[in-house]
Amino acid sequence: MATPEPESTPAAVEPDAFRRAMSQLPTGVTVVTALGNDGPSGLTANAVLSLSLDPPLMLAALDRGSRTLRTVEEAGRFGVNVLAAGQAERARSFSTKLEMEEKWDGVAWHERGGIPALDGIVVWVGCELRDVLAGGDHVIVTGAAVDVAAPDGDPLIFYRGAYMPLGRCAVARSVSPWSDTDAS
Repeated sequence: MATPEPESTPAAVEPDAFRRAMSQLPTGVTVVTALGNDGPSGLTANAVLSLSLDPPLMLAALDRGSRTLRTVEEAGRFGVNVLAAGQAERARSFSTKLEMEEKWDGVAWHERGGIPALDGIVVWVGCELRDVLAGGDHVIVTGAAVDVAAPDGDPLIFYRGAYMPLGRCAVARSVSPWSDTDAS
């Protein structure tokens, strides 16, 4: 009887190579918001998705060291604001380490059920925090959707390291390194 070979651990993928590869996946751009004792908090996130329809759940990956994560945990609720085309500057602002007052300076928003909702967005989902899970250099939060608004519009997309309207993704696409015959 043959002795099974020990399983080898695959070599780790370099973070820069992983980032380049994942830039090929167009993602919606959101600002995750929460309301704390010091006012509104928010950060740009693209690792956000609807997790379940029954019950309605959202998932967002937040930087482990972010002030917004701490506010979400303290408040026990958060909002997912899907940015509209033309809001790239807002996405950039909320992706920085600026003080919260600076990030929110000049940003129109209103409160819905104790959660900040940005004005001019295409979708907003208010969530009650359910889970906080480790996820590498991020923390995965899940939330039960308690309110939703979908004013409509063209969403902002992040693709190949740039913000753009959804329609521009096709224009920004370069020739694939794989031929059509490689598709399965």
